[in-house]
Amino acid sequence: MHTTAKLLATAIISVTLVTGCSSVKNLFGGKKKDKTGEPAKLVEFTPVASVSKLWTVSVGKGEKLLGIGQHPVINGDHVFAAAVDGGVTALDLHSGATVWTYPSKARISGGPGVGEGLVVVGGLEGEVIALDASDGSEKWTAKVNNEVLSAPAIGNGMVFVHSNDGRVTAFDSNTGERRWFHSVEVPALTVRGTGGITLGPGILFVGGDNGSLTAMNMNDGNVLWTTPVAEPDGRTELERMADVDAAPALDGTTLYASSYKNHTVAIDGPSGQIMWNSDHGGARGASLSNSAVVVTDKDGNVFGLDKNSGGSLWQQPGLLNRGVTAPAVQGDYAVVGDYEGVLHWLRLNDGAFAARSKLGGVIVGKPVSADNIVIVQNNEGKLSAFALQ
Repeated sequence: MHTTAKLLATAIISVTLVTGCSSVKNLFGGKKKDKTGEPAKLVEFTPVASVSKLWTVSVGKGEKLLGIGQHPVINGDHVFAAAVDGGVTALDLHSGATVWTYPSKARISGGPGVGEGLVVVGGLEGEVIALDASDGSEKWTAKVNNEVLSAPAIGNGMVFVHSNDGRVTAFDSNTGERRWFHSVEVPALTVRGTGGITLGPGILFVGGDNGSLTAMNMNDGNVLWTTPVAEPDGRTELERMADVDAAPALDGTTLYASSYKNHTVAIDGPSGQIMWNSDHGGARGASLSNSAVVVTDKDGNVFGLDKNSGGSLWQQPGLLNRGVTAPAVQGDYAVVGDYEGVLHWLRLNDGAFAARSKLGGVIVGKPVSADNIVIVQNNEGKLSAFALQ
């Protein structure tokens, strides 16, 4: 077996003890369905989209094999990125020029989250650090009881942090004072990661390691509803894994959430009622186009689902066992990264390969896009911007 493939296989099956529960470091796609388990060989194709690399920078020492899935966030003309060992960096979206840096002593694992003039990150030791988005100066710091692996969310004068022990904590965005917290029991075995938070009007939506999506009142943390994205059924703890690790995608009043148990649902935000469900999906989450929901599963399949019904529009199986990331939507294309640091552009109308480019390293975190530019970060802390021509 190829040396890299051996490394991936080791990372996939490794289990580590985290805060009293076992957490699978499922970095590169998890349990495999095909007989060989070998990563699919990339097929040649005639590109139908022209992609150019705009810039590449280093934002510090990346996550390596931690399985965090670090990725940047775009806000206006700025890109904000963090590295486990390297702090937080703000960059110009179009040029990659550094706007400011914050050299944190903490090992950054969650975020950045951006909003209301703040950039907020979380650490492997439970640190929460709020920075001024304009110059990177430290506004306040706080602490939670467990590592923070997902991006904090900011809204309604508060910062919301989901830590790896299942607790959601709200802090005052001006002072860092704790306002409230809500705890959810975490299953014994979970995918490495923590459900992201999506904000709606007065509500936050939180994915859970138990396969559910919960709506909570921003002001006090009271639960409004909890809806299963996938049922954690099975005879073993491994079979019952149903994590919803990505922040749900919100379009109008409809939420789209995806589970490690290869399941995606559309949920009515106000009521929590399921509008449709699909047997395609994965813990990494979904991205939306005007008509499609794009998801990847733990085996590396990429699916386009009808936004209104959940019906399968297309499937791209050409990236099996390549540790495919969550997708981003860039124009008429879906973009995913893989374990060899390769980016793939797929046509949204049929899932066919449209373009390919290489960043290097291993891409674990999802690409992000804005203004026809897609930004991707690899596990070595390298950040690159690509534009469609």
